[in-house]
Parts: sequence; structure tokens; C-alpha cells
Amino acid sequence: MDADRSTHGHDNRITHHTRRDTRWRIGGNGPQATERLEVLRTIETVRDADLPRATSAAPPVVPRHRVEMLNRMVNILLAIIALIALSPILILVALLVRLSSRGPVLYTQTRVGLDRRSGRVIALYDRRERNQGGRIFTIFKFRSMYADAERHTGAVWATQRDPRITPVGRILRQYRLDELPQLVNVVRGDMNIVGPRPERPSIFAQLRQNIQEYPLRQRARPGITGWAQINQAYDSSIDDVRSKVQFDLEYLERQSVMEDLKIMARTLPVMIFKRGAC
Repeated sequence: MDADRSTHGHDNRITHHTRRDTRWRIGGNGPQATERLEVLRTIETVRDADLPRATSAAPPVVPRHRVEMLNRMVNILLAIIALIALSPILILVALLVRLSSRGPVLYTQTRVGLDRRSGRVIALYDRRERNQGGRIFTIFKFRSMYADAERHTGAVWATQRDPRITPVGRILRQYRLDELPQLVNVVRGDMNIVGPRPERPSIFAQLRQNIQEYPLRQRARPGITGWAQINQAYDSSIDDVRSKVQFDLEYLERQSVMEDLKIMARTLPVMIFKRGAC
């Protein structure tokens, strides 16, 4: 349900850049044999922010500036330390998943990540067929559902007593242990430890049509945990997502290394006491 954007006819949002190319044609004899041909090329460009939207313009949200290099270094260091310290738990969980049900230990999905195109001038006929909302990447999780659980249902929200979830998977989801392999995504640069949770492209396309501010959360790299996750439970409806988006936008306005460390510290009680939705 991705909203393909196109421009028809004259539109003052389109900028026409004229480029003059000089070419030479040689033929015949004498000084008039060489003619200069001037070719005018018009290249249409359009600002992404000016493209037509399905809804009215979202209120401005200005992410707080921070040094990205420092932020990435902190995230990579903490993720490596966590992978080493939690390796016994990772091995134990992998064995439980493998022995309890048929299927792979790890479950992978495509998710929508950081949108680096905000505010940039892009060609009208971009090499990408459509705007996915951010960079698409593969996320890693411990498998918590039966193999091929979504073959007949497609991408839908999990419910409290979802029959697709395995007995071991139910425990993993309660304590958020199924998310631990995403530390590898942090090391790879797909995610940070703290940030808005990434969503699947098909669900993302639906949500940005229904929630005006939803695409704004892609201005930050997605995270394993976040301000929304420690304040609200798993999503089960559009209203739940709409509420979480407000938490995500609050995080964008005050993001910093210190803020991330505070959210990480508050994530541990959420995992132990099974609150929130990390």
C-alpha cells in the first residue's frame, strides 16, 4: 500500500534545470562545413518535502543534533560487550528454540530503517521504483513462532494469546529475549541500541497512510529498545501505534548519549518485570 508519487502536467513544485550542451558536426568542404549544434536539456527535480502527501503536512519535529560518529562508537562498543557478556544466555536460548519446535533458530525479516533522504533534492525519476520510507535491512530475532506461521495470515499484529507463538517463544517474548540477536544489527550499523522500533515494509506502508506523523520517526536510526517501548506495551491496534509515535517524537527532540543510557537503564526492569514492549 505504498503511496507511489507522480507528477502530471505543470506543477510549481518541479524545478526545471536547463543545461546547454555544445556539439560539433563536420561535413563537406570549406569553413562553413563545421556547424555548432547547441542542445538544451531540461532536467526535472523535485524536493522530497514538496511531493504530494495523502494527508496534510505533519507538525515540524526537529531532531536534536548529536555527533553521529561518537554515537555509533558508543553503540558498537556496548553491543560487542553485551554479545560477549550474554553469550551463555544466547547459546541456551538457541538450544531451547532448536529443541522445542521445528524450524530455524533465528528468524529474519525485512524492516524499514533510517531515512537519509529527508530534505534532499532528488531526481523525479529516481532509480528506486518507490519510496519505502527508509533504508531496508534484515533484522535478526530468535524464532518465537512456529515455522511458516504467517503463510495463511500474512503480516498481522501478534495478539496476547496468539496460537502462532510456541511455548518457548511465549517466554522469550515476555522477557524480550527474542530481541537479543539484534545486537548484531547494531554492530552492522542497521540499528542503535536505543531508537524507534523498526517496522516491516508492508505494515509501514499502511501506518504512514493512517498516522500523519509516522514517517518522522525514521529520522533516527531504529533501536532494540526505546522511549516508546519502556512506556507502553506491545501494539495491538492503530491507536496503540499512534500513542507510541508521540513517544518516539519526544525521543527525537531530546536524543543524546546520556538519554540513551537512561533508557537502557530503564529497559532492564521492563525485561525483568515484563512491562513495556522492548
